[in-house]
Amino acid sequence: MTEYAHSRTGIDIHPGAEIGSHFYIDHGTGTVIGETSRIGKHVKIYQSVGLIARSLSGGRSLHGKRRHPTLEDHVTVYAGATIMGGDTVVGAGSTIGASVFLNRSVPANSLVINEEARIIVLQKRSDLADYQI
Repeated sequence: MTEYAHSRTGIDIHPGAEIGSHFYIDHGTGTVIGETSRIGKHVKIYQSVGLIARSLSGGRSLHGKRRHPTLEDHVTVYAGATIMGGDTVVGAGSTIGASVFLNRSVPANSLVINEEARIIVLQKRSDLADYQI
């Protein structure tokens, strides 16, 4: 059943994940929620969010142990964010911005964002093969 739902929606939720009430996924394509994830009440996530396990060489020995993150109540996670690891807890009321890679816990009512990146636009000059900034 999970594979059928995944093929129809692009959302991959392991049946072992614990999910609270009022869970909302907006534009879910690419969303992955791992087996030992814990998701609280009133949590919203957007497309391409990953709640994933930290990859270790002894992965099989971790079976049955917490490998995926916890999102407490009233958390919002924006598009493209990845939250990794069984010891990672996103505190209640927190917001995780788009494209954030998070592998450590954050306290309640936190805002986690990427620092603005430097954007460079190159324009090709029609008379030369070179680009100019």
